[in-house]
Amino acid sequence: MKILMTGFDPFGGEKINPAIEAVKRLPDEIAGAQIIGLEIPTVCHKCLAVINEAIAQEDPDVILSVGQAGGRPDITVERVGINVDDCRIADNEGNQPVDEPVFPEGPAAYFVNVPVKAMVQRIRDRGIPASVSYTAGTFVCNHVTYGVRHLIETRYPGKKSGFIHIPYLPQQVTDKAGQPSMALDMIVEALTAAVEAVVDTQEDIRAAEGTTH
Repeated sequence: MKILMTGFDPFGGEKINPAIEAVKRLPDEIAGAQIIGLEIPTVCHKCLAVINEAIAQEDPDVILSVGQAGGRPDITVERVGINVDDCRIADNEGNQPVDEPVFPEGPAAYFVNVPVKAMVQRIRDRGIPASVSYTAGTFVCNHVTYGVRHLIETRYPGKKSGFIHIPYLPQQVTDKAGQPSMALDMIVEALTAAVEAVVDTQEDIRAAEGTTH
C-alpha cells in the first residue's frame, strides 16, 4: 500500500504549521505501507491542483491530509466534507470566497472512505485524546476534505481519502491565553496510529462517536 500524506504550509499569520511539521517527521514506512509526504499551499484550488498532480505521479492507494485546527484540544478525524467555501479569513494568496461551491458540479457533501472510528480508537489506544469530527469547517481544510473525495469520485475510482485535524503546537499558544496545544511528538504518534488503522482495517468499527450538538 502507498499512502500520500499532505500537510499545509503556515497560514493566518502563524510562523509554523504543525500539519506539515508532523508529516515531515513521519517514517518512510508505517505498518508496511509506503508513506509519501507532500506540502500543500493553504490556497483554495491550488492545493487541490498540487494534490492531483501528486496522485497522478505517485498513484497512491490512500490520500490522508492533515490540517491545523487551532482551538481544538484533541486529534479530530473528519467524517464529512461539504461543497462550500465560506472563508472567514483570506487564504495565503488573498482569496476569500464566500458561499461558493468547491466544485459546482459536485454533490452537497461527501463522506470520507477511510475507517474514521477505527482511526480514532487506535489513537486513543496510544493514550492520546481523539474524536470523530462532523465538520471540517468551511476554509481550506474542508476544501481539501471535499475536493480530494471529488477527485477520487471523478478521476481516480477505487482510491481512499481522509482528513485529520490537529491542535496548535505549544509554541503557538504562548500568546494565546487559554488555547489548548499538543506536543509535536504526540501528534506524530497519533498520525502513525491513524495510518496503522487505515492499513489493517477492512471495515470500520461500529461505535457511538456522534455528538448531541
